[in-house]
Amino acid sequence: MINILWISGILLLIACAYQPVTRTDNLQTRVDSIREQYQLPGISVAYVLSDGSSTTITSGVANIETKKAMTDKTRLLGASTGKSFVAALTLAFVQESRLTLDDPVSKWLGKYAWFDRVPNHESITVRHLLTHSAGLPDHVHMKKFHDAFAKEKNTLEPSFPPVRLIGFILDEAPLFAAGHGWAYSDTGYLLLGMVLEEASEKPYYVEIRERFLIPLQLRDTTSADRRDLKNLAAGYMNSANPFGLPAKTLDKHGQLHWHPAIEWTGGGLATTAHDLAHWGSALFTGRAMSGEYLPELLTGVAIQPNAADIRYAAGIVVASDPRFGPVYGHSGWIPGYVSSFRYYPKYGVTIAFQINTDQRIIDSDDNAVKAIEDSLIQAVAQTD
Repeated sequence: MINILWISGILLLIACAYQPVTRTDNLQTRVDSIREQYQLPGISVAYVLSDGSSTTITSGVANIETKKAMTDKTRLLGASTGKSFVAALTLAFVQESRLTLDDPVSKWLGKYAWFDRVPNHESITVRHLLTHSAGLPDHVHMKKFHDAFAKEKNTLEPSFPPVRLIGFILDEAPLFAAGHGWAYSDTGYLLLGMVLEEASEKPYYVEIRERFLIPLQLRDTTSADRRDLKNLAAGYMNSANPFGLPAKTLDKHGQLHWHPAIEWTGGGLATTAHDLAHWGSALFTGRAMSGEYLPELLTGVAIQPNAADIRYAAGIVVASDPRFGPVYGHSGWIPGYVSSFRYYPKYGVTIAFQINTDQRIIDSDDNAVKAIEDSLIQAVAQTD
């Protein structure tokens, strides 16, 4: 007589063997593969679907030396992804008639003695700053800034407030006439931050916390305005970097080797992949604030004369991919950390990832950030 329990066991094994691979399983495999391919310490990936459901996948460690695992609560410096918050606040102020995108920047900052030494100071507008079309140099890539930062990076208090950073571009020649080209400039976004604070009754960080972080429940996103940031992953970089920084971003006490307030409105946030994905989902589906802000958010400037399919709009990049359709979002880099968030209207999916190293990513020959983004949307949208 056949043993019923034995048959039941066989049937259970067969059923298990034919369980369909879920989106989460597929993504975990993909994320593990990305970590191995690029030799990453750790990576965190989150996605939000059109119905609002979301998942976070992690792989690897947040700290190589302590072997602390990367989790969905591990935070990293979001770097230039924070520009999307600056842009959102700018558009909120436009809706409230506090400023217009065509306001001359001189209207807001002309009272400062140094302002007439800013390249193109007579002609730049708020819109030019927002879209990196003001013709301004970028202090981040200037040797005189690198030299000054290397000498002063270990100060306990911020030694590079916005006005001092803007000072590195004063009296420099403009890269082009305002509105007649495109050149990425963190310095321009510091000027924009100063404009916003002139137009507001509150500091920038207070504004975005009250308008965006609290209402959208982005609980793990905070201002990066101190060296001891809670739950911050250690970042890793090449020790031969132009900033004179050690290979690991955190010291033995878990504090950053430099003061992150140096970024301010050039980025300026510590966050998680979960929060970045939810922020992108709200921003690009019109839920980040009231009013019809999407037309202005998505209106941009071609980043190259012959590349109209990639435009820089209001703190975000608007692109068109032959496989995935329109793509909206922003990436970010700061020594030791790389972040990205992207929204794919064709699939109604927002995906964010964060990595705690910039080695083999920023200096890669194959645009590693774009390759990772493409791999992740393929896994989440199940287009393989």
